[in-house]
Amino acid sequence: MNIIKNISFVFLISLLISFFSTEVFSDPIEEIIVQGSWRQISAAQEDSSIVFLSSDAIKAQSIKHFEQISFLVPNLNFAASDSRARYFQIRGIGERSGYQGTPNSSVGFLIDDIDYSGQGGIATTFDVDQIEVYRGPQGSRIGANALAGLVYIQTKDPTDTFEGTSEVTIGSYGTKSVGIAFGGPLDQNSDITYRIALRNDKENGFRKNLYLKRSDTSRKDESTSRLKVNWQLADNTKIKFLISQVDLNDPADIWTIDGSLNTLSDRPGMDSQKTNSYGMKVFHSFDGFELQSYTSSTDTNVIFSYDADWGNADSHFPYVYDYFSETLRDRKSFNQEFRIVSDSADFQENSFFEWVIGANYLELKESNLKKDDGLYGDPSDPYGPYASASASSSKYKSSNFSVFGNLDYLLSASLKFSIGLRWEDWEADYSDSL
Repeated sequence: MNIIKNISFVFLISLLISFFSTEVFSDPIEEIIVQGSWRQISAAQEDSSIVFLSSDAIKAQSIKHFEQISFLVPNLNFAASDSRARYFQIRGIGERSGYQGTPNSSVGFLIDDIDYSGQGGIATTFDVDQIEVYRGPQGSRIGANALAGLVYIQTKDPTDTFEGTSEVTIGSYGTKSVGIAFGGPLDQNSDITYRIALRNDKENGFRKNLYLKRSDTSRKDESTSRLKVNWQLADNTKIKFLISQVDLNDPADIWTIDGSLNTLSDRPGMDSQKTNSYGMKVFHSFDGFELQSYTSSTDTNVIFSYDADWGNADSHFPYVYDYFSETLRDRKSFNQEFRIVSDSADFQENSFFEWVIGANYLELKESNLKKDDGLYGDPSDPYGPYASASASSSKYKSSNFSVFGNLDYLLSASLKFSIGLRWEDWEADYSDSL
């Protein structure tokens, strides 16, 4: 009899839990829209292994840079030296440094459909609408540059009504951040809308240079500027313009001889990056499909230098040991892509096929100048100290032309068959000198 009572009690509790659960979760769940696919679709329809981060999630975690997102996304890692991470890996595949040879990104990195592969240092997160991380090859979408996966970042677009947001942060280690974003229709012309985003972040860093008696040799001074303009040229034609600049003016002084948080270098270096980018997207609708054009260019300058001996004259006394290394990198890219995208299929309307065909041209130019100088002396050597200096330069240019296509066939309202194909012709020239 006791057993029956216990079972009845548990059954009653289960009914109550089920009842209240229905009340609590009766509100509709906000639908997530995939931005980085061929066409905007619901996350429930996306067949890739993908992780979404909304603007609310980014603000809740106080994320300033994409490198911090690696702690939230499984299988996503980054490689960095002194300052911001530029290289990312998905499932262990991807670039690890700028010294492994010619640029060969395995993780595609797109911000507002502009290709920043190998230049991820500029990925600040202010006024970002959504971040998508695709794990696994995205062959037909990007090609060989997305062998491991794809990172797609969508910043906020102009709105039909005026709106704005601002952000001020003050914290320890001299942390100061100021950001403002605003936009809307241009005057009374609702066909043209704009959005401006400005952000500056400063902090002293948590290292202290005992030799120079400074606490800002690993500081950060980072600014982001972005202008987006949307123009509804006609009922079936829309043009989107983008101008962006990210300037990471970050000194580099984190390496220590004893593994502490106190550095001893007498010649701190730099780990800075400045990127200017321009983009234009054109959309023209026809009966049953849409013609899309994506044009973009980037210009990146990187300075990477460091005190190679990690110390000063007192650190190595009585030996003379003083070395410094500097790398200057200039990288330019141009990308043009055309797509013809069919209207979305709808099983309920007996529309079973949807397709994409397109062509892409990507040109990349990169030059490097590496300079090293040093001085070494042994107190037991009467001929020392010995000075050394070396310089090397390299130039790299590649062009990639590709044709791609994708076909989806709906087998049911929740099941589809998909096939994609991409053909690429890649040519590269490389030269160096010592």
